[in-house]
Amino acid sequence: MKNLMKQAQQMQTKLATLQNELATREVEASSGGGMVTVKVNGKQELLEVSINKECVDPDDVEMLEELVKTAVNQALKESQDMVSNAMSKVTGGLSIPGLF
Repeated sequence: MKNLMKQAQQMQTKLATLQNELATREVEASSGGGMVTVKVNGKQELLEVSINKECVDPDDVEMLEELVKTAVNQALKESQDMVSNAMSKVTGGLSIPGLF
């Protein structure tokens, strides 16, 4: 039982360190052939949006909205995958609710 508690504490320490590290990792995604680029961190926070002037058409705002949405969703998916992969390395594949 003592050994199990020690292992749990070690895992908790590793997870806390990993969560801090993941918060600093960034993922970048783009859409429209690079017309819209976004950066997201491991906490799924949107850090940066870059829009090429050439895709800004006042008569077609819907296209720009779709490009932004696509890039953000792709970056969030990549960030979630990054977090999930990193967490599974620490937890040995165990699914622990509420970690991220």
